Amino acid sequence: MRIRFTCAAAIVVLIAIGFLMACSTKYSNNNNGLVVVPTQGSAVMQTFSLDLANGHLSQINNANGPPTNGIPSSVVLDPAGGFAYMIVYQNPAVAGSATGIETFQVASDGKLSPIATTPSTNPVALAIDSAGKLLFVANGIDGTVSVFSIGNNAALTAAGSTSLPLQAGGQAPSASALAVTPTVYPALYAPCSGQTAPTTENLYVTDSSNYLLLNYAVSPTGGLTLVPTATTTGIATGSVPSGVAVDPCNRFVYVSNSNPNNSVSAYTICSAPSVVLPVCLNGDFSLNPVTGSPFAISPGDGPGPLAVDPYGKFLYVVDTGSNQLSAFRISASNGALASISTYATGAGANSIAIRSDDSWLFVADSTASTLSQYAVTPATGILIPQPATTTFNTPTGVAVK
Repeated sequence: MRIRFTCAAAIVVLIAIGFLMACSTKYSNNNNGLVVVPTQGSAVMQTFSLDLANGHLSQINNANGPPTNGIPSSVVLDPAGGFAYMIVYQNPAVAGSATGIETFQVASDGKLSPIATTPSTNPVALAIDSAGKLLFVANGIDGTVSVFSIGNNAALTAAGSTSLPLQAGGQAPSASALAVTPTVYPALYAPCSGQTAPTTENLYVTDSSNYLLLNYAVSPTGGLTLVPTATTTGIATGSVPSGVAVDPCNRFVYVSNSNPNNSVSAYTICSAPSVVLPVCLNGDFSLNPVTGSPFAISPGDGPGPLAVDPYGKFLYVVDTGSNQLSAFRISASNGALASISTYATGAGANSIAIRSDDSWLFVADSTASTLSQYAVTPATGILIPQPATTTFNTPTGVAVK
């Protein structure tokens, strides 16, 4: 997800701390889910305990904040839920703040403790691999992707950086979103459950300036090698690609295209050679457009962040310009999308997260300062809206375990 900042955020940490201390609740990492929400206007990380029986959210008392080291943005949790990684931007109002990736440890009571901030220039999007060993960062207008290896206590070590390729007659590249193929398949209910997942992984990166999706093979140490296409260095998307997601079975990739297309491009992944149309000459995770792609978002405006459900059956797209969520059914045979319904979000919807058991879906609403919540119906993909939860000022991301 890409977020623009037009002015410095007001820092009201003391007020935030007082509120947090007044709203303490108990959390057990064995019995509850955890929802993490960075708030830009308050420059504080919030955590909520998620009652798995009824979806009720309760604010966890984060003693001493924790304040963020600057203006926060997107956040991801590692696969085990033990650490959170968040984009943060330097802010003169915060002494010692820096632009980069801030790391937090998640304690057994759900409280967060800041560990360190690792510099990265112009970060706009994050992705972590299935093993929790590599963190990928898209660096916006720099047109680069940084890779960090994750060590003990979530320590980040630079593993390399790659520049998106220049296009003949094109614009300077801009990395807007990224997604990595899984090396662990869902244990149950997915089409690939029980199958052996690949041991190698690929990274897909959108270039929002040249309307392209790029495919990189990832080495075990985090090195990136561009996988060329037949005629160009990437595959075409719609206008201003703003989000990308890979299905959990390594079958399909989806890209959201913002104005004026307002659509989702769909691609099949060539994970093995095949003579069946569309032909896959190599099992190099290259992409072929799905018949009928791109699929229109209607009604809807400004599709951005998107997520495939944990069982690979449904796609959910945040329409940032119209404050709604679009739901689609994924064809298991070819990856085509069929509209299910649309659902209202709060104002300023900007990010999405689905719990790994496909039970609850969350959308952060920056303008409304709320967290929209939906119960997922795994059999049909239908969402049941729940009461929104009030957050601190301007939530800019959400992650759930």
